[in-house]
Amino acid sequence: MCTVIVHVPEIAGRPVRLLAVRDEDPGRAWDPLGEAWPAEHPGIVGVRDRRAGGAWLAADRAAGRVAVILNRADVLGAEPLASRGHIVLDAIAGRPPAGIPRTHGFNLVEADAGGARVTMWDGAAVRTVGLAPGIHMIAHDDVDDPTTARIIAWRAAFPEPGEGDRWWEPWLDTLERTSEVGPVDDRAIVRDNRPFGYPTLSLLACAASIDADGARVVYGEFDEPGAWNRLTLT
Repeated sequence: MCTVIVHVPEIAGRPVRLLAVRDEDPGRAWDPLGEAWPAEHPGIVGVRDRRAGGAWLAADRAAGRVAVILNRADVLGAEPLASRGHIVLDAIAGRPPAGIPRTHGFNLVEADAGGARVTMWDGAAVRTVGLAPGIHMIAHDDVDDPTTARIIAWRAAFPEPGEGDRWWEPWLDTLERTSEVGPVDDRAIVRDNRPFGYPTLSLLACAASIDADGARVVYGEFDEPGAWNRLTLT
């Protein structure tokens, strides 16, 4: 039940900004942001899932591409399916999902200097929408979903991102405000999902800025899964 906030600028040439909060089972090992696939995907940085080898988030810094995947509610059964992590690496390589994915549901967020888009797979149909200028939020349902509690509560609270090297700080200010509801409130972004039947908690966050000069991505982990502390993203 991850959350992604995206700002698409009104003015062409300004950077696309993205903040992604990852929810996962703390017992499922991962590698922090780095060049995790030097042989298969040289130059690509990302957060690697050690079990399946794919990515939650990945970036081609030189080409100016970032992709991140969120689990999504679907209508599929419990039969074994492929990991969703390969979808992120394919997207970074310029191969977006095609045909019927052999995975459980997902929301794939992609951003480059030209804007951002979200590909949604719910087990019945694949849809891709481009994001208009402004602030958007994506969780486990549609983009800016009007029935998702955290989107209702907080989408309008995220300001246009700041300028400078630490542009994400105003968004972290807002993220801190959201934590006041507690991690098990349905409105929470920094979450403990166990009361909802999932073994996942918020573990880390990445921020990305993408423009014609490339993509810059920073990373930080929460001191305790599912509990807010002010992150130092590097």
